[in-house]
Amino acid sequence: MCKTKLMSRRVLGLAVPAALLCLGACQQAQEGRHSGEGKTQGEPPMSISVTSTAFAAGQPIPRKYTGQGQDISPPLQWSNVPAGTKELALICDDPDAPRAQPWVHWVLAKIPSGTSALEEGASSAKAGKSPPGMAEGKNDFGTMGYQGPMPPPGKPHRYYFRLYALDKTLTAEDAADKPTLLATMKGHVLATGELMGTYQRQ
Repeated sequence: MCKTKLMSRRVLGLAVPAALLCLGACQQAQEGRHSGEGKTQGEPPMSISVTSTAFAAGQPIPRKYTGQGQDISPPLQWSNVPAGTKELALICDDPDAPRAQPWVHWVLAKIPSGTSALEEGASSAKAGKSPPGMAEGKNDFGTMGYQGPMPPPGKPHRYYFRLYALDKTLTAEDAADKPTLLATMKGHVLATGELMGTYQRQ
């Protein structure tokens, strides 16, 4: 047998096991992603569907839920919460605010994993009302709980209600404010979802 053919067979003999090893590793990685493990950094979590019976996505928030109205939290519903969720958390803020970007309107944590909705008026900072058994933090008005849109006159502002599914339980102290909650949730978010509404002060 010539030297060239012998070398080719040796190379082929090494390449085949290496290819099989690579294939097995790829299959394991794929299975890990499907099971929620081995997630790459920066990969967006699966989406939760967040809706409201009071307004559609991208549409105006009724005056009732703003600082010019009753200033109570709007009704919210959600679905597609992933398995393994232990608690949920919610943040509402306004990225168009001139004094703080974004301006925080609501911080809510310790929402039971089996919960799929918050009723209208579940929270109101002005009325001193909070959802039973849950933990609320300080908003950028300096109050605890929900305080609704009250932008300066002019263009409409956007208000994002973001829901987080967590693989851990929190304490009431973890919801002290938005920075504290975000720091505590880091690395424990299984999925997120959001609903955006607008409001223009007249």
